[in-house]
Formats: sequence, structure tokens, C-alpha cells
Amino acid sequence: MSSSCEQIISGTIIIGTEFEHVEGYICVSNGIITEIGEESSDTGTIIAPCFVNSHTHIGDSICKDPSLGKYDGGRLIHDLDSLVRPPDGLKHRILRSTPYHALVESMRGTILDMITTGTCAFADFREGGVVGVLALKEAIGTLDMENLIFGRPDRPDAQIEDVLGEVNRVLRNADGLGISGVNDMDSGMIRKMVEYVRGQKHLFAIHAGEKDRTDIEEALSLEPDMLIHMTHASKNDISMTADTGISVVICPRSNFTTGVGMSPLCDMLEAGIKVGVGTDNVMLNSTNMFAEMEFLSKVFGLDNRQVFKMCTLYGSQILGLDGLGSIEKGNKAHLMILNGNSNNLSNIQDPLNGIVRRARPDDILSIIRA
Repeated sequence: MSSSCEQIISGTIIIGTEFEHVEGYICVSNGIITEIGEESSDTGTIIAPCFVNSHTHIGDSICKDPSLGKYDGGRLIHDLDSLVRPPDGLKHRILRSTPYHALVESMRGTILDMITTGTCAFADFREGGVVGVLALKEAIGTLDMENLIFGRPDRPDAQIEDVLGEVNRVLRNADGLGISGVNDMDSGMIRKMVEYVRGQKHLFAIHAGEKDRTDIEEALSLEPDMLIHMTHASKNDISMTADTGISVVICPRSNFTTGVGMSPLCDMLEAGIKVGVGTDNVMLNSTNMFAEMEFLSKVFGLDNRQVFKMCTLYGSQILGLDGLGSIEKGNKAHLMILNGNSNNLSNIQDPLNGIVRRARPDDILSIIRA
């Protein structure tokens, strides 16, 4: 064992990019994993990489209990547009009426919640133009959380010169452009914005196929870095996405909550698409990635190793966050230490299966962050 270790952590390690488990120890120095060794351990702890939440809207933290629709004969009738479609969906009306300091504090609370529940990085679609982006940056502040911010213009219906001017101001402070969908804005305006973003060498992401598939082909034609949702993607849509190498981020609990259906995830994976996972709108769901994993494992019936990859390694790869999402020598030490002897996790036979199918935030003993 190296004498240069600043910190040594022992237990059952979920190791490498295939997430096998070994009994051993991890050396950490200057926030980097410098050594991984095998040795017997009776600590009862499980050491796993932290989550990457690949799609959030944490501005929604200001309203966490909206009405999801109307009841008709005891059955809830969902109306996604009335909740989230710009410019006058419920969330947008609430955001416009929320004081800046209240918005910052609510987002900061959600970031702290992500940190304590095992997430080390997130990618947010930030409404509100450059002011919205700056509010999120202030909320993050000095918190130890890696992030990507996808901003958007506050008034996309303005004159092209004004819109591009705001896009320019957004991109000075954000990592890329993230828009709600091609059906929500003028097509020509979207293409002008995307052309500008590409010229600035920033990222571009877009929602597609959430409510229906009418916006998927045009979204694909924009050649985004990632597509969000793809809930209603056809086999042809999936084939086209795979051929272009575009990644997809799904939000299963959110799609279930809004009643739009379930993404054809198994078809995506079979086609070779790299898929990440996000918790989406905070007003609909918490940012608890354990809940997302359990949902994926039990509802989709996916292999637990595949689920864990999507919530960690694949998210880091899609977002270009090197050194995250797996426990390997040279990677950043973003680690969850879980209590394998908790009342919930005791007697599990396979630590990875246990984490994916039943672990909860209260099973976390500590978080180690680079």
C-alpha cells in the first residue's frame, strides 16, 4: 500500500467500468484515486461511485407540489403543456413571479439535497435567460458539485438580433443551450440559435418525443449533443439516433408522473445508444437517484448493472465529465460509502443488486468528494 495515501477507505468496492465487486481498499490523495488493492475486509461497508444526474430543472424547486391535472370520474387527466410548456405553463408563471433571492435559495437547497443523496454532478436546463443562469451559478456557489448549465433565451419570440444577443450573453455564463422542443419555438429561430451555438463551440441539447413523436425528426436534424426523453420514439427514430451517435437522456419517473408513457429504453440500448438518466423537474420528483434506479430495475426489468451504468458512468460520458462515474485508478474520488449492515441492506447477496433495487439515501454513511 502506498505511503502517499492521504485517506484509505476499506470495504466492498464496486470497481471499474463493469461494476464488479471486490473486497479491498482505496487510496485517495489530492482528491484522486491513486491505488486500489484487494484485501479481506470486515467493515460491512460498500464503496460505490456517486451518481451523475443527467437532466434536471432545479429552478422548479420553488414549487414542489403542483396540481398535475384534473380528475374526471376519479381518474387523473394529465396536461403536460399546462405544467411545463413555455412561455405560460405553470412553472414559467411561477418562475416569473418568484423573487431572485428566493429562487437562488430554493435551488441551493436542491443542490444540497443532491449532495447528501449521493449525486456528484448534474446537468440543468435553466430557464430565465442570462439572469436564470446567473441565479443557478449563485446557488451552486462554493458547493462541491460538478455541473453543466444549459441556458436558453428568455424571449425567443423577439427579433432575431435580440434573441441571438441574449444567447450570446447566456453562453458567456453557461456550458450550452438547452431548449424545450422544436414545437415550442419558430423553426427558423431555432436553427439560427443552433448555428450560433455551434460557432461558439458550446453544447446543444433539446427535448424531443416527450408528449408525442412529432418533434423527433426535426430535433435529430439539428444534430444535438443529446436528446432528452424520446418517450414516443419509433423504431425508425431509434435507428436514426443510433446511426448519428447522438446520446439520449431519459427521465422515467417524470414521464410516469406526467402520464406521457415510458421511453422504449430496451430498444435504445439494443440499438447501441448511450443512455443517461435524469430526474427532470423538481416540482414533479425529488432528485433522489436511488428512486430512479429502483424504478428502472423493477418497471423496465433491466439488468441491475446496466441500470447502475446509466446512472453513473454513462451520464459522465454523455456530459463529458472525465474521471467520474466509476472507481478506477486516476479517477476523481467521488464516492458513496454505504452501510451494508443497515436494516435495509443487511443480508443482500450481491452488493450491486442491493444498491440498485433497494438502497436508500439513509443507507449512506458518508460521501467522499474530490
